[in-house]
Amino acid sequence: MGRTAAVVAEYVRATGTRCVFAYPGDPIIELMEAFRAAGVEVVAGTREGTAVFMAEAQAMVTGRPGVCLSTLGPGSTSIVNGVAAATWDRAPLLAISGQIDIGREDLVTHQVVDHKLLFSPVAKWAGRIDPRSVDAVLRKALRLAVAERPGAVHLTGSAEAFAAPAPAARIAPPPLDGAAGGVRVQRAPGGPDPAVLLRSARRPVVLAGTAATRCGASAGLVRLAETAGAPVVVSPMAKGVFPEDHPLFAGVLDMACHRVVWDLLAGSDLVVAAGFDPVELLRPWTLNTPVLHVDTTPNVDQVYPSDCELVGDVAASLDWLADGRRGEPRWTEADVAVHRTRLRTAYYAGRVQGRLNPTDVIDVVRAGTPPDTVVTCDVGSHKLLVGQGWQARAPRGVLMSNGLSSMGFGLPAAIAAQLALGEVPVVALIGDGGFAMTATELRTAVARRLRLTVVVFCDGSLNRIELKQRALGYGGTATRLDDMDLVALAGAMGCDGVRVTSVAELEQATTGLATRTGPLLVEARIDPAQYEAQF
Repeated sequence: MGRTAAVVAEYVRATGTRCVFAYPGDPIIELMEAFRAAGVEVVAGTREGTAVFMAEAQAMVTGRPGVCLSTLGPGSTSIVNGVAAATWDRAPLLAISGQIDIGREDLVTHQVVDHKLLFSPVAKWAGRIDPRSVDAVLRKALRLAVAERPGAVHLTGSAEAFAAPAPAARIAPPPLDGAAGGVRVQRAPGGPDPAVLLRSARRPVVLAGTAATRCGASAGLVRLAETAGAPVVVSPMAKGVFPEDHPLFAGVLDMACHRVVWDLLAGSDLVVAAGFDPVELLRPWTLNTPVLHVDTTPNVDQVYPSDCELVGDVAASLDWLADGRRGEPRWTEADVAVHRTRLRTAYYAGRVQGRLNPTDVIDVVRAGTPPDTVVTCDVGSHKLLVGQGWQARAPRGVLMSNGLSSMGFGLPAAIAAQLALGEVPVVALIGDGGFAMTATELRTAVARRLRLTVVVFCDGSLNRIELKQRALGYGGTATRLDDMDLVALAGAMGCDGVRVTSVAELEQATTGLATRTGPLLVEARIDPAQYEAQF
């Protein structure tokens, strides 16, 4: 017999996870030691709220469950936001919180929170680790976390439970491929055949989402797009699933220039929703265009009506549609080029000559980084421009919270991505508001000599809300940020820092990023006028 904590650690290790993120506490001491003994590194965040974002980002970039640990009471309440983010961002996450012994849980009030009630609304399951059932509980937790649609699972365990012996068990994780294997057609009574629906469309558009990424459907998307001559729009969290330098790439939904992209969809006569998850919609779906639903799950959201559904592996569904496609391509590359020119013009609207604009920052950083660079992004006005303007070269190359859209994600996500990816360059593009929430995590990056680059868009404002206040004729109540010397702050934590106010200074600061051996903070003093023109 081994200890219960060892069974938990071995299950996590068997998934291929080599580090978990935590903030220590009494009830999880035994569990953290079990992870260390199993060869799984325990990475301490500066607080529980950033540790859980690190675990979420690790899941996003690897496709395997991320794991975070917290203590009881305030430790568990501090990870609620990150657990909810993983669920709404469709990232498989296993969150484990300590608790007092179950025999005292109903009698003691100090630091005791009912985890079942706390986490059930924001997780796929809230369970308990017990020595007698730990084997089955870990299998269920891992399977649920990755099952379509993936999300967070929360488990509670006490110090006594973790230290207690567990029955001998063979560590046998469940399948960790969440996507469905086959494809089945589901139609409303009298609904159309999907192949006929696509064949009869004169102006089809493909809208690809995160399930296409999870299913590895990039090749299928390209094949269907080229066979049908259909432009491809992607959702923000699916950036890179379709090559953004492809002539049929038509932009990102609900980011900057959203009206141009919605106009393209409105002008189509069929939307092929390929793994698109409505959780990413920032605006109501108002299209009257017919939709062919292609996803790992049925169209249970009913955000858009669809009389015909292909349910199963998205890649297999797209291949099947391409196999049945007949006739000439419906759009020409010249047609799509006109749309792309309009999109590009709208993207650069509002630039102020001679100033450092938000789009300048994105363009310069993209030009100064290798093609395989992974970018993480926080929430704010800058995210909408990054979502549209950063050219992603591969799936999982852009990490953002766009389901729950939680601020404070960008910096901890970059740290986790750099730990997971090793030599692959990682850049965090974050606003000064999001940076203020997580700035002390720079010390974590320094301590581990991570060669990530953190670029902060500094405009002294929570811009998205301030613009909405202004539109209503109100002043900037609680949306102005006190000025901070971020270069001095970085230096206090042992991090290199540089302040830039122009394109030339930013170009100089980003020269040689790929050869750095430690983190760099770039304080980019931007002119926010472009935001107002955009939004």
